[in-house]
Amino acid sequence: MSQPRSRRSIRSRNRLALAVPVVLSLTASLGFLPSAASAAPATESVAQAADATNLSYVVNTKVDHRTIASVKKAISAAGGTVVIAYEKIGVIVVHSSAPDFAQKIRKARGVQSAGATRTSPLTPAGTTDEGAVQVLSDAQAAKVAKVAKTSAATPDSEPLEADQWDLRAIGADKAAKINPGSRKVTVAVIDTGVDDTHPDIAPNFSAAQSANCDGGVPDTTAGAWRPYTADDYHGTHVAGEIAAARNGVGVAGVAPGVKVSAINVTDRSNGLFYPESVVCAFVFAADHGVEITNNSYYVDPWLYNCMDDPDQRAIVDSVNRAQLYAQHKGTLSLASAGNSNDDLDSDALVDASSPDDSTAVERTVDPHECFDVPTQLPGVVTVSATGVKNLKSYYSSYGKGVIDVAAPGGDRLYQIPDTPSQNGRILSTLPNGQYGFLQGTSMASPHAAGVAALLKSTHPKASPAQLQALLKAQADATSCPASYDQDGDGTQDAVCEGGTRANGFYGFGIVNALRAVK
Repeated sequence: MSQPRSRRSIRSRNRLALAVPVVLSLTASLGFLPSAASAAPATESVAQAADATNLSYVVNTKVDHRTIASVKKAISAAGGTVVIAYEKIGVIVVHSSAPDFAQKIRKARGVQSAGATRTSPLTPAGTTDEGAVQVLSDAQAAKVAKVAKTSAATPDSEPLEADQWDLRAIGADKAAKINPGSRKVTVAVIDTGVDDTHPDIAPNFSAAQSANCDGGVPDTTAGAWRPYTADDYHGTHVAGEIAAARNGVGVAGVAPGVKVSAINVTDRSNGLFYPESVVCAFVFAADHGVEITNNSYYVDPWLYNCMDDPDQRAIVDSVNRAQLYAQHKGTLSLASAGNSNDDLDSDALVDASSPDDSTAVERTVDPHECFDVPTQLPGVVTVSATGVKNLKSYYSSYGKGVIDVAAPGGDRLYQIPDTPSQNGRILSTLPNGQYGFLQGTSMASPHAAGVAALLKSTHPKASPAQLQALLKAQADATSCPASYDQDGDGTQDAVCEGGTRANGFYGFGIVNALRAVK
């Protein structure tokens, strides 16, 4: 399955985070913002090669029509086929079975970077949460609903809301009574697809701003954005956290009045999130008026993309161009920090999971030179996860100067809420009208995205930079804990650096939905 921020477990880093029997990214100089004009892609009418050794590449060029036309000729001469060209950002997606394609095209005039986007061949035909999914059976859902009506739930709450400790933790239940969010604001869920037929999602779903970007070419055919299988539940869970309607059914989202769209970036053959698909998603969102994107995944196949590797550098370059283009068009992007309990401000980290589409090789990386994409790209809001006690979740990555804000992501081991199910995870929507619990930074990011949507509703003219500043300013400042020995073994499980207003665990604080609407 794909790579949601709980991916390493799905990729445990950020992938899916539900559970019943437990089932189930750039601090360097990356400032290319090519053009303010529309980045609508120029699609090439060329059939995809069927060669078993065919690879996908991104070729990043200077942004002018003459240069791009010249590079296209060089691509053909080097044995490549243009799949699509995003000319306004200078990113061309290419397929080639020529073993020396990358070396040749890097020498072509006008090419600024180029590299393979995967390490395994294309077959005919990466999200983040931590742990497995726990799906509520009909009997369990009925039991929770019954308890909710006789205990913590209020007359105007949703049937399963008593189990949504996360909404109460950030004041989202109270915020909804003041301003549930504007219909003029859309949050795009770049993920494994969204089941827009779910009764809690259908009322707020925007099909006109949805697509399938698998392979790098947007498909807006009706329903193309939906999950491929019921196992691709990650995006549907995320969408419900953001904008599940307050309609007397199931659960509620942080911003139940805003619209939500789906951009499916899952590779159909292996469930990974490849760079060309993510480039497509950012450009599509920007060109279709999306105000906010949620990114609960990391771009495959590398957990960290190192700038001294030409392939990985090209991946960083292409995705960064796309997300900067989206920022310029007015889109704020939020991303999950990851579920590896990594210090993203440390001198060295061990990556034993990359590449995740072939054979992983353990390597030591410097997170200041090797980036988790998209969460470490400039202007992207990086979100860490907390549990019911407002402590960093045991799995959440962190880092001074890296984390912008924190939000509820759940903690099934050390922070158990007093709720009907006593489940430390996050309850939300699943495909086929179901509901289930997940935990992970995959779940934290959509909570922050929901608050950002409320801020945009309250401040409709705010730019992405202004929205990010508001998000930080209205967060609840949270100090580093005196001790972070979660398992009680006498050893600190992570070290928090910084002061009350900005530190490595919580950034500028835990998001606050109630403040966002006041």
